[in-house]
Amino acid sequence: MRLLIADDEAVIRMGLRAMLEDAGHQVVGAATNGRSAVVLSEIEKPDLILMDIKMPELDGLQAARQIMDKRPTPIVMLTAYSQRELVERAKAASVFAYLVKPVKEDMLEPTLQLAVLRFRQWKMLRQEAQDLQASLVARDQVEQAKRVLMEREGLSEKEAFLKIRHQSRARRATMEKTAQAILRKTAATPSR
Repeated sequence: MRLLIADDEAVIRMGLRAMLEDAGHQVVGAATNGRSAVVLSEIEKPDLILMDIKMPELDGLQAARQIMDKRPTPIVMLTAYSQRELVERAKAASVFAYLVKPVKEDMLEPTLQLAVLRFRQWKMLRQEAQDLQASLVARDQVEQAKRVLMEREGLSEKEAFLKIRHQSRARRATMEKTAQAILRKTAATPSR
C-alpha cells in the first residue's frame, strides 16, 4: 500500500517508516502537523494514512475530518493516550482503526488490514444510503406526477401509474424522468 505518516515526532515517523517499508509498503509522505497531512493527502492520494491525534496547527482528528470530506481515505489514528474521550472523537471523525504508541510491529499490519476492511464497508454503506436516497426521491416524483394526472385527467391512482409507465416505455426513459417531465409541464401550464 501507499501510506502517508503524520506525526510531529521525528523518531515516531522514522520508526513507522522503517516498519512499514520492511513490511513491503511504500511511504509516500510524512507530515509534521495536521495541515500538512491534509495537503499531502490531496497531493499524494495515499491508500491509507497513519496520523497522530495530538499535533500542532491542526490536530489529527480535525485533519481526519477534512480529509474524509475532501477525499475519503482509511485513517489509523496514533496516540500515546488511550482516553475514552479521544476514542469517541476518533469515531466521529470516521477513523477506521486506532493504535497506541509506541506502536508494536506485530500490531501494525493487522491494524492496517482492519482499517482497509472497515473503510470498504463504510464506502459500501455510504453508497447504499445514497442509492436509497435517490430511490426515495424518484419514488416521490412518481407519486407527485400520479397526483397531478389524477387531478388533471380524472384518473384513478392505478390508471395514473399505468400512464406514467406507458409513457416511460414509449420514450425509453425511466419512470422518474417521465414523472419529472409531467411535473415540469404542469408547472409551465398556467392554472385556470
